[in-house]
Amino acid sequence: MKLRSLTLGLALGLLCACGSQAQISNKPVKTPKAIQLFNGKDMKDWTPKIRLHEVGDNYASTFRVEDGLLKVRYDGYDNFNQQYGHLAYNKPFSYYVLRLEYRFVDEQTKGGEGWAWRNSGAMLHGQDPKTMLKDQDFPISIEGQLLGGDGKNERTNSNLCTPGTNVVIKEKLFTPHCLSSTSKTYHGDQWVTAEFVVLGDSLIQHVLDGKVVLEYNKPQIGGKNVDNYDPKQKVDGKLLDGGFIYLQSESHPIDFRKVELFDLSNYKGDKSKLETAVKQILNTSR
Repeated sequence: MKLRSLTLGLALGLLCACGSQAQISNKPVKTPKAIQLFNGKDMKDWTPKIRLHEVGDNYASTFRVEDGLLKVRYDGYDNFNQQYGHLAYNKPFSYYVLRLEYRFVDEQTKGGEGWAWRNSGAMLHGQDPKTMLKDQDFPISIEGQLLGGDGKNERTNSNLCTPGTNVVIKEKLFTPHCLSSTSKTYHGDQWVTAEFVVLGDSLIQHVLDGKVVLEYNKPQIGGKNVDNYDPKQKVDGKLLDGGFIYLQSESHPIDFRKVELFDLSNYKGDKSKLETAVKQILNTSR
């Protein structure tokens, strides 16, 4: 299934009944200041959860900070063995724009699945990492995939995957595990900026190069594609209007040089100001 390309103006127009409503208030909308989730020095505000290991156990220093970068590495692994890793920021959010700058490097580690080559992700509206079980593979969450190309073939980026969740697209419940975006392919070791507009349970947009490449709403718990979880954490049909943000390790080394968030919670009751703030934030990345 493919979504038609949307301009930011049209996509964000869904937030208000008509264009004139954007002028309801004469007061200027102040762009929220970026919160640096990654401070460039350490991971004191983050909690690792790696499959087959307890919450807080950063097995083999999978996640590390070196040279001012947040790195995912596997030099301490004999075999990846489906030890999917996730690094959770310790504070949940609901309305925000998340901006990541990342690049894939080096070679995939031994034992990584073929689909996991140059594959990572940002998990949105995720469950509390403290509620994940030792053998759980993925947090119940909405995943914005981070994908790299092989230099020849097309591979869309910022796709959607749904471990233990479903979403609504064009007023229909979407239950398959993954959905491709409309993005171009990002080859090589280039730095890529990926943005995610997350407005509670009303709208989530994946943005690359200032363009909305995928959007959906009503993220909710449901479906499959997550194993060995605590049943109390999987209440199917429950809407997800907030949660924890995770960065992923799926067997390919990756660097993050920026992980920043613009908190929009002050504007969630005013659709016009919310739309304006989102546009202003996205304009700062270009």
